Formats: sequence, structure tokens, C-alpha cells
Amino acid sequence: MATIAFYTLGCKVNNYETEAISELFIRAGYTRVSFNEIADVYVINTCTVTNTGDKKSRQIIRRAIRKNPEAVICVTGCYAQTKPNEIAQIEGVDIIIGTNGRESIVEMVNKFKKNRQPITYVKDLFRDNVSFENIPVISYESRIRANLKIQEGCQNFCTFCIIPFARGRLRSKDKDSVIKETQNLVDNGHKEIILTGIHTGGYGLDFENYDLADLIIDIEKKVNGIKRLRISSIEISQINDKMLNVMKNSKLLAKHLHVPLQSGSNTVLERMNRKYTTNEYRDKINEIRLIFPDIALTTDIIVGFPGETEKEFKEAYDFIKEIAFSELHVFPYSRRSGTKAAKMSNQINKVVKSFRVNELLSLSNELAQNYVKKHEHKIIDVILEEKTTDNYLVGHASNYIKVKTRGNDENIGKECQVLIKKPTFPIAYGELIK
Repeated sequence: MATIAFYTLGCKVNNYETEAISELFIRAGYTRVSFNEIADVYVINTCTVTNTGDKKSRQIIRRAIRKNPEAVICVTGCYAQTKPNEIAQIEGVDIIIGTNGRESIVEMVNKFKKNRQPITYVKDLFRDNVSFENIPVISYESRIRANLKIQEGCQNFCTFCIIPFARGRLRSKDKDSVIKETQNLVDNGHKEIILTGIHTGGYGLDFENYDLADLIIDIEKKVNGIKRLRISSIEISQINDKMLNVMKNSKLLAKHLHVPLQSGSNTVLERMNRKYTTNEYRDKINEIRLIFPDIALTTDIIVGFPGETEKEFKEAYDFIKEIAFSELHVFPYSRRSGTKAAKMSNQINKVVKSFRVNELLSLSNELAQNYVKKHEHKIIDVILEEKTTDNYLVGHASNYIKVKTRGNDENIGKECQVLIKKPTFPIAYGELIK
């Protein structure tokens, strides 16, 4: 029986796509093995969000070739989409597929095995009539939480980002397919479904009178057995009155929003081509908290964007502290060729970026601890996901607090009430109530 191995670089969307591609091969009779094993076919799902991502992708491709020079080497993902010619120069690469058309990947591998001729399949995602690549996932190895890709592409063209060129124009998975896939995942033991995409909150912008809020309502009405629904990320401009009303009335939607900020300085936001000001961001957050006082709000921050002065960094730091996020995802700006920001003057040196990153990571730990501390002696609902080697059960609450508690194996996969006794970050400890 033929064997196949995967290596995934990058984001949640890439991880979802690897699982979807894996199921195609398994249905075709392949056995999936570890990437560290000798396989007949290697699929490397690449990332290109930074130049470092390109470099790491090339390293992994060469590792697969060395492991089994006779194997079929298939390279896909964002790096394959943006630089197929660069990948084709690596001796030993057999198939290159971009970020669309992978429903035919098994056929491409079979064709290569027969003809032994290299295959490159990369569409122009803006000029060609490209539809949503609908390859569903039935189940993940992790039995509790599952990502579900509902949206593809982005048209915002932030000056630091290459992703619009790697993923193309915005397009959405049709609602019936989303609902069917959600039900399949739930039927296969997944209790929490995470709706994800390249620009998740933009779901439905290519539809007529149907958006993410409508999809959430339909999932809640039509999917049986689901315990929790989470949005992976949503832009501040997409949290409109309709979405807030859906959140308010939903029994499934997690009390957690990841709302990318990128910078808390208006002048930096303008250079980034972000479509909001700090005042607009603050006003929307205040509106959200009026409805959900205890909601967890996490965000992305880029540090050391070209030209970022000490004054601008201080503005960002103070704004982040004022908003009081429950956690920050902090990234040093990485110069990405092909973007407008890469050509900007006043690139910040690594030492300054590192110092600023550490300052924000310290602030993140402080904010996270403050948020968890608010839940001391409170009972929260936790979906218990696994048992640790020290015989604790671990899971996540609706607000994304990670919790450890004592309990029986029969509690795994169930939503349980836990009294928080030790509100520490990154893991809080509690007592199982029921």
C-alpha cells in the first residue's frame, strides 16, 4: 500500500487544507505516515507570509528529497502560488500546485507516476475565474476541537502583507457545504468548531444578502450536537450591529473575539493601510463590552514597522494597555519582498524590534494574568479535551481560558462546569463541579 507524509508550515488555514488533502489520499488507498518516515509521496504545504517562511519551506522540501530521492515530491501552498519558478529550480521537486485546484492532487500524483514529467498547476487568482476550493474535512486526530475553513482570499492589501497575492480575491464556501461539514465534524466527535479563513469576517461578501452572522444563525439552527462555535479572527469593521445581535442571542458562540489591531498608533496604521483609527477601534470595543462585560479580546500586534518611532511605539503601548486585551500575539515586523512596506525607508533594526517585542510580551503576560484573575472563585463552562501525564483533565472555556482540573476520563469531550480556584496564566486550576 502506498504511503504519504505531510509537512505543514504556517497558519490554521494551511493546517485545515493539509487535513483535507490527506483525506483525499486516504480515500485513494494511501496510508499516512510521519514526515520523519520513508514515504512514497511527500506533500509540503508551504508558507510565504515572510521571507523566512520561504526559506523554511525550501529547507523542508530539500529534507523530503534527501529522505527518499525516489519519492514523489509535491509542493503546494502560498509559497508555491507566489514563486513556482523558484521552487521548480530545486532538483527533485515533481509537482507544484498553488492554493487552488488541489481537489485534483491525487490525479496529478498518479499522472506523474505514469509519465514521470514534472507538473506545475498555478492559477492566476485575480484574472482566472477561480472559485472556492471545496475540499471538506471529515475528522481530525484531535477529537474535540476542529478548524473549518469557510472563506478564502483577501482584498485589503495591507502594505506589509503578501497574502492577497498568495490567496487571491475574497471568496466564500457556500452555506450548505459549511453546514454539512460542520455536522460531519460534530458527528465524528468534535465539540467545538472554529470557523476560519484568510479573512474570516469577510465571509459572504461575495454573496447576495448573506454574511457571517447569517451563517452562525443557520449553524445554530441546523447542526445537531454542537457545543461551541468560535470565530478564529474578525476585523473591527466587521463587528456590526447585526453581528453583535447574533452574539448576544447565540447559545453557541464563544465569548471570545480575536480582533487584529496591528498597531495602536494612527500614523503607523495609516502607513500599514489599515482601514480604521484608534478612536474607531476603541469605540467599537467599548460597544462590545457594554453588551459582554467579561468577553475575552485577543489581538495581533506588529512591532517595528518601517519608520516606527519611539513616540509611535509608546502610543501603541499605551493604547494596548488602555484596551486591556486578554492576550496579545506579538510579531516583529518582517520585511517581505513584493510588498509596499519592504520598499519603505527607515527600516527598524533587529535590536530595537527585539526590545519592543519583549516589552509587549511582558505587557501581554500582565494583561492575561489580570483577565484570568477576574475569574477567581467563578464557575465557568469548560470543554475538557485531554488527560495530561500528571492525571489532570485540560480544556478551554468559552472565553479561551485554558483550565486544568481533576476528573474522570468519562468527562473528556464533555462541557463541564469548573470552579476556578487558582487563576494563573497560561493555565488556571479549578475544581470540577459537574
